[in-house]
Formats: sequence, structure tokens, C-alpha cells
Amino acid sequence: MSLGIDLSPNAKQCNFDCLYCELSYAKTMSKQIDVISVKDIVSALKKSLENHENIDVITFTANGEPSLYPYLSELIDEIDKFKGETKTLILSNGANIYEKEIQQTLSKIDIVKLSLDCVSTECFKKLDRVDESVDVSKIVSGMVEFRALHTKQLIIETLFVKTLNDKDSEIEGLKVAYDQIQPNRIDIGTIDRPPAYAVQPVSHETLVNIANTFDGLPVTIAHKNKIVNKQKFDEQEIVSLLCRRPLTFDDVENTFDEESLNLLDQLVKTEKISIINNNGVKFYKI
Repeated sequence: MSLGIDLSPNAKQCNFDCLYCELSYAKTMSKQIDVISVKDIVSALKKSLENHENIDVITFTANGEPSLYPYLSELIDEIDKFKGETKTLILSNGANIYEKEIQQTLSKIDIVKLSLDCVSTECFKKLDRVDESVDVSKIVSGMVEFRALHTKQLIIETLFVKTLNDKDSEIEGLKVAYDQIQPNRIDIGTIDRPPAYAVQPVSHETLVNIANTFDGLPVTIAHKNKIVNKQKFDEQEIVSLLCRRPLTFDDVENTFDEESLNLLDQLVKTEKISIINNNGVKFYKI
């Protein structure tokens, strides 16, 4: 159960203008112009937590990029004073992750989710439409540096758009980047809401094929993009599937028939297959 904090409630303020964004077009910027005070945010948050006692995660988000909020470090420190066991999470585009100050600030957050749609400069500029202040050549290396600093949970999210970052060269580059970054989890998906620009989603089959190229990495396909296609698998096929990549409970639920699910359960009981809980998402793994 997540409670979101919009750090830019009055306007879109972002250093990206992604083609797939659900928000309307807005000129990119390197810093926030319309800024909400830490005092006002903390006051509103305390009231919300009083009314909703079952919150698991406090999520920093924005109409734009939350890391552009100039008092983010101070805000985190204030929230840490009263959040108790509740986790903090940020949904960031990762554009400025190579900046040391940003790395230090985000390292204080329990769960950091960074977007990484591209690895090539051409793709970044075409798909994510970056602000001129962003040095895209430093983003991946910045994520690698941040991973070494951040001892808590790190998730990388990639959203695939037809004819843009679904090309073999981009997919291969992403695989190299994931291997270097070593996140706890990789979430992949595609457009599922009306985008700001005329771009198209990739198919679910394409997402599955892409996921299967990321050998051994903890990849999950966004649930809203999944289709139900139950099939029968024998033991050898199940082991072969899991050798290619770990499968989430949702993957299995949507693709295994009842007999296959029973067989999978037996393989878990005999410890041929294990279950790992990766930041709230359970995987079957060899």
C-alpha cells in the first residue's frame, strides 16, 4: 500500500519530455521553479498517515522528476524522524544520477527505482527528449556508481516503445548496462496509457522475447501488460524456462496450467527450485 507524495503538484517540471509520457507536453527544465515547502509536505503527510495506518511505502513522485525538488535531502531526513517501519521509495528517471549530491540524497531512500529506457545518445534524445543540462553519456556509469553506494533496494525500469528502443542494438546495450549496474530487480513494460505523442506500444510477445534475452537477471514484466495463456509444461521444460530467467509468481500464474503448477510446487518442495522474495516480488529460480 503506497502513499504518493507529488513534489510538483501544480505543474509538470521535468528534465525529460518522454514521448510516452501520460502528462501533456511541457518544456524541459534543469531545476524546479514552482517549489512546495518541506513544512507543508510534512504537515500533509502526517495527517495522511493518521488517516491511513496501513501504509507500507511512502513514494516520492511528481508531475515530472522528483529528484529536481531542491529540498529532497532535507525532506527525507524529516520523514525519517517519524515514518517508523514504513519504507520510502522514489520513482526517478535517473537523468541526474551521476551527480554526487543526488547519489548521496537518493542513498538515504529505502527503495530507489530508476528509469533506463536507452543506452545510446541517439535513443535518449529521440525517446526521452532530454534537457540540454543532462549528460546522457554519464547516466549508466552514474547508476553503476550509485549501486556501489546504495546498500538498499535498487530497481531499474525500462519502458519499450515500438521502433525506438526495441531494436536489437538497444536491447543488447541494455543487457550490458543491467549487468554492470546489478539492480535487485528489473521491471520492463510498454505503453498502457494515452501517451503525449503519437507512439505505439510493443506487444506482450515482444516483451517476453526481450526478457528472455536477459539471461539470469531478475526481470519482471509489468502485470498490466500481461496476457493469460495457460500451457502445460513438463519438468524439463520448467527447468529450461527458469534457466533462461527467473519467473515471477504472476508469470507462472498466467502461463502454467493446473497440472504444471502442481509439478512446480513439487519441484519447490524437493528444493530443485527455490523461491526468492525480491523487494516484494516473488520469483521462482533455479
